[in-house]
Amino acid sequence: LASLIWLAGMAQAAPYQVNAEQVGLVINKNDPLSVEIGAYYAAQHQLKAAQILEIALPSDRVWIVEGELAQLKAKIDAHFAPHIQVLALAWNKPYRVNCLGITYGVTFDYVEGLCSNLGKPTPTSAYFNHPSTQPYTDLGIRPSMLLAAKDLASAKQLIDRGVAAWGNQPQGTAYFLRTSDKNRSSRADLFPPSQVLKKPLLKIETLSANTLQGKQDVMLYQTGLAQVADLATLKFLPGALADHLTSFGGMLTDSKQMSSMQWLESGASASYGTVSEPYSYPQKFPHPQVLLAHYLQGATAVEAYWKSVAWPAQGVFIGDPLAAPYRSLSPFKVP
Repeated sequence: LASLIWLAGMAQAAPYQVNAEQVGLVINKNDPLSVEIGAYYAAQHQLKAAQILEIALPSDRVWIVEGELAQLKAKIDAHFAPHIQVLALAWNKPYRVNCLGITYGVTFDYVEGLCSNLGKPTPTSAYFNHPSTQPYTDLGIRPSMLLAAKDLASAKQLIDRGVAAWGNQPQGTAYFLRTSDKNRSSRADLFPPSQVLKKPLLKIETLSANTLQGKQDVMLYQTGLAQVADLATLKFLPGALADHLTSFGGMLTDSKQMSSMQWLESGASASYGTVSEPYSYPQKFPHPQVLLAHYLQGATAVEAYWKSVAWPAQGVFIGDPLAAPYRSLSPFKVP
């Protein structure tokens, strides 16, 4: 029982069901790469015209202000029908609204006063570890994720991996690394113990190490370092999730640390990072147990990642929101 304590409280009221018919795609027409990424995503998922919104955002800076966010949200709310549950934002910048992640701003709203003292807790997400399988219907929010890529070729690879991942039931390993960086290992006590799950089949390895080398079966990789080495030696399976706890991973295009986009470029399908100093609160980063449990129950990447972060205001979610390797008609069962 102790080895499975990380599954406590994870029972789903209903099977996960968000699919391509329930995703809204937002394209920045001022950004040629955004237009290209959006067109490819729409084609691969056969999106209807009503599922696509073109807006105009600055493409020459990484930030917008609260007024620009308000205009963006108004257009999103006016355009998408109630059945649209999640959003794909087809760009890598702007990635923040002042000090807050743009995916937080689009999903919830701007919160006044947070940027004046980043050393404090930020609001708890109503979606954290929530059993809902229809977030807009149940909670009035559309969890959003940036389709972030450095170029069209990288974006196509990301999207193709997401398509390939759908329901493919991979036989991989989830790796959790407690590193020698104590400040960035603040969530290491939340890592699940090493074990083998039977259905779905997944091996879990929780290690004390600064790097992972040569593994060819990576389904999930969580660590705590400013820079993560040896990614080129790894093979990420379609639908893999990966993130590193550090201050500025969410600064996607101009970080002095490793950008979270590096996970996507290395083969992961989704990731997360903070855009401003989070002060090592583990609540501001993906909870390992919650993330893994919801993903194994068939959640899409956008649902699982959003549900795993208790205080997501300073973070940005990136990747293919529709990656769902464990989507199945059969319910998730504890081995």
